[in-house]
Amino acid sequence: MLNKKDILEKLKECYDPEIPINVVDPGLIYDVQIDKNHVQIKMMLTSPACPMADVLAGSVKEKAGEVAGVDKVDVEVVRDPPWTPERISQAAKDNLNLS
Repeated sequence: MLNKKDILEKLKECYDPEIPINVVDPGLIYDVQIDKNHVQIKMMLTSPACPMADVLAGSVKEKAGEVAGVDKVDVEVVRDPPWTPERISQAAKDNLNLS
């Protein structure tokens, strides 16, 4: 059975090209919903004008689709609420020497 934890673990293989950490640890993944084999992901970027938005969303969709049992993935890049550094996990802060 699909679960949010498995999706988020797989998304840790997806990296923002502007920063050397995955998309989960800086809090870019806002929401993961699962309806049977359909995964819906809401994500934000560190900058709303990010030129890599389509590439990053495509990578998130691809990685989520690699999870066993996933038949369909939709990724929506949202702008509200805006991303802030407070969303960064402690692991990412340690990796970036922000602690």
